[in-house]
Amino acid sequence: MSDDERAISAFIERMGLAAQGDGLPRIAGRIIGYFIIHGGPTSLSALARELRVSRASISTNARMLRDLGVLDATAVPGDRQDYYQLAPRHYLRVMEGYLERMGVLGESLSTAQDEIDDANRGAQMRLADMHRFVTAARAQTRSLIDNLRADSANDD
Repeated sequence: MSDDERAISAFIERMGLAAQGDGLPRIAGRIIGYFIIHGGPTSLSALARELRVSRASISTNARMLRDLGVLDATAVPGDRQDYYQLAPRHYLRVMEGYLERMGVLGESLSTAQDEIDDANRGAQMRLADMHRFVTAARAQTRSLIDNLRADSANDD
């Protein structure tokens, strides 16, 4: 194995550990690492061989990553296999999904604040604190997304 191949393999493994640390399956992180290096399109069979993981596990995790906006499903003319590739600027899609989920959480917190009696002061304080956090996190994330998009427009 060449030094470059070792470096790529180590990067893919570190991505797996990073994903695992974030609560995702380790194989999902390894898949992300693979596609950051190779881009795609790559068939699920080839990906299973490359990462030495069962095709079923690759398929499950690839679908999850597609649903998160990290991967795009694609086709190769004349081939009936499922192919995936890294979605362009996938991190923006992931952050947009985070923004949506945090928006739902913010609405839930607001509803709880309205519905829970003000006499339950402890609950109201914790709800208000969490709501302030969610509002600030959403604003900062939106700003980051906007800045990254503006940087991308300037690169074009």
